[in-house]
Amino acid sequence: MAEQEDSTVLVVDDAAASRYAMGAVLSRAGHRVVPVASAGEALVELDVRLRTGALPDVALVDVGLPDMSGFELCRRLKAVPPTAALPVVHFSAASVAPSDRCRGLDAGGEAYLTVPAEPEEIQAVVRAAVRGARMLSDAEAVARHLTLLSETIVSVQAARCPRELADAAAEGTSRLSGGPAAVFVVGDSGELYCGTRRGRAATGLPDIAARETVVRLIRGIAARTGGPHVTVVPAPLWPPGFFHPRSTADVRLVVTRTQGGKAAVCLATPAHGPRSRTPRADTLVARLAQATALAAEPLLLYQAERHLALTLQNSFLPRRLPELPGVDVVVRYVPASRDTEIGGDFYAALRTSHGVLTAVGDVVGHSLDAATVMVEIRHALRAYCVEEPDPRALARRLDRMLQQYHPDSTATVCLALVDPATGHTRIANAGHIPPLVISDQGGAEYVEAAGPLLGLGLDRPAPTEIVLKPTDRLLMVTDGLVESRGTDLAVSLDQLRTAAAEAPHGPAALCDTLLDCFGRDREDDIALLALRLG
Repeated sequence: MAEQEDSTVLVVDDAAASRYAMGAVLSRAGHRVVPVASAGEALVELDVRLRTGALPDVALVDVGLPDMSGFELCRRLKAVPPTAALPVVHFSAASVAPSDRCRGLDAGGEAYLTVPAEPEEIQAVVRAAVRGARMLSDAEAVARHLTLLSETIVSVQAARCPRELADAAAEGTSRLSGGPAAVFVVGDSGELYCGTRRGRAATGLPDIAARETVVRLIRGIAARTGGPHVTVVPAPLWPPGFFHPRSTADVRLVVTRTQGGKAAVCLATPAHGPRSRTPRADTLVARLAQATALAAEPLLLYQAERHLALTLQNSFLPRRLPELPGVDVVVRYVPASRDTEIGGDFYAALRTSHGVLTAVGDVVGHSLDAATVMVEIRHALRAYCVEEPDPRALARRLDRMLQQYHPDSTATVCLALVDPATGHTRIANAGHIPPLVISDQGGAEYVEAAGPLLGLGLDRPAPTEIVLKPTDRLLMVTDGLVESRGTDLAVSLDQLRTAAAEAPHGPAALCDTLLDCFGRDREDDIALLALRLG
């Protein structure tokens, strides 16, 4: 039987003759026997074997040991996790009463032998103890792997972008397989998102050529199969660097497609993994591949939509404005961090019959819808100001436009009409951060201009009128620059005012300084416009 061929039995008996006889019976049955003469020797032997990962499969323990009873030795073994699962069979030629058997079972032993006993009985008891221990070990391994799988699926489903998804799946694959792992999410257009858990000596990432090779392999395999497909790629066909800088081993791939069928997910591990790797673990890795593919599809769709929204923003928000008579205008636009949705932030600087019209605004919401409404507002503003550049009238018309064509949308906007010759400025604010006027003498104050959001159909207050001096700078920003989770907006606005007052002179230096101070890793878009009479 398989249990006989690869089982190691620890025999603990102080009588040399009995120890030899018991060992002979077990050896003839195919067991490897480790004989020791006392409980102390048994503990030392187990400690050594524990460090090398080679614990015996079962321990036969004489009840009447000289330094410690067999019952006490059993209790000590069962009290510590590393040896708690070791099956113990007590035996004795003297303690043969039912109460002795009860003491052995109460101490944690799996069985009790009265010796002398027939060899067949001894062998059967040992086989039963080994079999029970292995069944328990298998059950614990199944529970452990299922727990790992469920934990990984939770992490995979919580991923906010394909890159986080690949990282979470790679961590779970590594834990399930017991070795290094790499996970690849390949989008519809061949874009690659990679997560790795590699050997200790691995540093850096594979080069572009290696990544392109992996994409070709994965897409080729995915084109020929639908559900999870397991294959082994020979070492010469797999680029090194994903598991180890000089790895030349064959690679086991689990490839599956998303429900849409265009994108693919691949979980990769070395084909010849560690001893702890089991067929069951490989099956669970395949299940993880399916869960990863299900989570990948909406994230990839979102990434495509985000890219489209960002492209739309960039096409309608030029980095440089045309020359405007009498003023120096500088603009800056920074999209949200790569894992965050694109919003509807915008700016504009337009020449009108009554001076230069500047605007900074933000459509409420994120991604493609907000970006589309932003473009319409910007186009409408450009058209309306030809006829009537008054900020209050423009705010009214934009408000009606949103109610007519986008009744579910709202937006904030701040409009400023500047006469370059006199500095006279009329400001209409629709729910936006008010403009900040910064003096070269070191002062900075917000303009008292307020009004309701666009899209609500509410009346517009009269514009606020100020006069800009030639040394003043007018700053208009969106809330992405200053809003921080957990920080009161009033505090953030005061910090912005202080930083602007201390910034170098000039509109460009002002914008760049504020972005350096506030604009890193923001969860929302940032738009800035700074104006100075020229």
